[in-house]
Amino acid sequence: MSATQPTSPALFDCRDAFAATLDQVAERDNRIVIVVNDSIGSSKLGGFRKRWPQRTINVGIAEQNMVGVGSGLANGGKIPFVSAASCFLTARALEQIKADVAYTNANVKLVGQSPGVGYGELGPTHHSIEDMAWLRLLPNLAIIAPSDPWETAQAVEAAAEHEGPVFLRITRFGVPKLPRPDNARFEIGKAETLREGRDVAIIACGVMVTRALEAADRLADGGVNAQVVNMASIAPLDEAAIRAAADLGAIVTVEEHSRRGGLGGAVAEVVAGYRPCPIRILGFPGFMPTGSPKFLFERFGLTSNGIEKAAREAISLRLL
Repeated sequence: MSATQPTSPALFDCRDAFAATLDQVAERDNRIVIVVNDSIGSSKLGGFRKRWPQRTINVGIAEQNMVGVGSGLANGGKIPFVSAASCFLTARALEQIKADVAYTNANVKLVGQSPGVGYGELGPTHHSIEDMAWLRLLPNLAIIAPSDPWETAQAVEAAAEHEGPVFLRITRFGVPKLPRPDNARFEIGKAETLREGRDVAIIACGVMVTRALEAADRLADGGVNAQVVNMASIAPLDEAAIRAAADLGAIVTVEEHSRRGGLGGAVAEVVAGYRPCPIRILGFPGFMPTGSPKFLFERFGLTSNGIEKAAREAISLRLL
């Protein structure tokens, strides 16, 4: 008799959770509207448009105009969810995000769809590995990178209730549901400790949280006890959780983003002013080749094996 093969966990598209939750929020609050740039399909908002065509504004491929329209709607008392591919929303309309949304503290919810390398084979023009870095510079703007469908749904609810601008980073490729207690809740500005540890802290966001947990399992097999922190809220940042991680003496950060200016940079800024310790920042180095997300993750070490290796390096430096 052959041994039973372990089954792979079910994978979920966080865009489905985003769209379903937005429908629920819009059912309760008629101030909710959507503004898109011919991105109804890729944002999975076809159901919203069918139910509420009068609350759907499609400006065409005009991202700067799209953000300006969203700001105007917010000034008129609406709660606009402005949804587009993250690479185009944040790069083409950065001036409007800065001046019309962040500077004026407008109640606009920006939704960056398919961030990171979600469009893998379309190459560097469609990779969005800079979005958190340049948005993190803007005051007033909350930045959230959910890790799974549950957290995506929670983040949409929180964004709708939050008075002020929010950027939601919604992945397009499948992720498993993370194990959580029944009383788990999401809060903007608060980290989530998914696994306690004493030897090293792994701080991750978005789709990398699953890989961080897998790396912790690998480390445990070798006798290393790793803490895993889900830092979905990039801004505001849970500095207390980062200081607690620094107290362990070694940190690894991992994100589907550039190694410069994102989660790793934010963590390093806090640690430098508190208790410097070895930090390994895992992410992408810059423009990458065209390829599938799986290929790019493996090539640049954004895997459980790569995280495990980085954790061991950080620990070894702590012991020097």
